Parts: sequence; C-alpha cells; structure tokens
Amino acid sequence: MTYILNIETATKNCSVSLAKDGKTILTKEIAEQGYSHAEKLHVFMEEILSETGISARDLKAIAVSKGPGSYTGLRIGVSSAKGLCYALGIPLISVSTLQVLAKQVVIENGFIVPMIDARRMEVYSAIFDKNHQNIKEVQAEVLTHNSYAEFDDPIYFIGDCQEKCQAVLTKLNFIFLPEIVFPSSKKMSQLSFEKFTNNDFEDVAYFEPFYLKDFLMSK
Repeated sequence: MTYILNIETATKNCSVSLAKDGKTILTKEIAEQGYSHAEKLHVFMEEILSETGISARDLKAIAVSKGPGSYTGLRIGVSSAKGLCYALGIPLISVSTLQVLAKQVVIENGFIVPMIDARRMEVYSAIFDKNHQNIKEVQAEVLTHNSYAEFDDPIYFIGDCQEKCQAVLTKLNFIFLPEIVFPSSKKMSQLSFEKFTNNDFEDVAYFEPFYLKDFLMSK
C-alpha cells in the first residue's frame, strides 16, 4: 500500500489530503478565511493522520502543489513538504497547481482553462484537453477580447478570476464554471501516485516552487 500526503497551498485554499494507491481517503481544507495556511496546515496534517490511524512512518512520499500561485502560500506548503521529507527520509513529489485545478472538471469534448488571479486583467493560465493533458504550457497572460478567439470548441474556464474574465471573454463557446474556484489536494491523489510509480521525484535540497512571477502575494 502506498500512502501519500498531498499538500495544496498555492491559493487561498489551505488543503491537505491522504491518499492510498492514488485514491483520496480523507481531505481537510478551508478557503473561507483567506490565507490561513500558517495556522491550519500542520493542524490538518495531524488531524488526517490521527483520524485515519496512519502513522507518518507509513507515508511513502509527500506531494506538494508547486505553483504558480501565491508566493507566501507556496513557500509555506513547499517548506512543510520538504521538512517532512527530510525528517521521514521519503521522496518529494511536485504537481502542477493548474493541472490540479483542471482535474475538477469532467467534459466530453472541448478544453479546460484553469486560471489563477493576478493583478488587474493578468492571470496564470494553461490549457488542458478533456483527458487533462496539458496542451498549452503555464503562462502569465493579460486577458483581452481576443484571448482564446482562435478556439471554436467549447472552452471551460475555472478558477478564482472568472467574474472579471467574463467582461472580456464573451464568445458563445466560452463556458464559465463559477462553482470551481480553488485547486484542492483531493485532486492531487492520482497525479502524485502516477509520479510515485514513475519515480518522478524532486531534489529535496534544491526544489523551489514555480512562482512564474512574484506579484501574487497574500495579504
């Protein structure tokens, strides 16, 4: 049995989950109180291990959402993950924050565009197909009326900046899903398990979050 602890702190959602063989067992998360990562992250970890009866020594790896996102949130999540890996002598796995966000959408055709809010009309974004495979790499982009105009297939927009995006993204094939706002660690389980089985690990000593840019700061 492969137990992996997943940590997601790239946005306002402080989220931790425990997975067994790629399946989420238990998730603890909170987004309503803004950036509460420093107060909640280790509490959630302890509660999950206690409630599931799993010892930290049973963990085979720690997975962390690598960004892009909040500079402070990413630092807290990555520092905690690296500390656990050092202490337990287990591998560190990193997962794309935008792919974790995209995993919350199930579609039959079209594309998924997860976005994380930045300043003004700027967002962090990527494009995924219906199988959640990345077809356009993560970028920081300024949205205009011409953004994504080349696509005629349905495009599903998700993330924490949908309200402002709707003002400029007005094509009829653009679909907004306001119920999907933040990435969650419960959607990291399959991704982190796949990386574990492929021995796709990070160097614990040198790994740094994927900030992309340093302007998305917590308050």
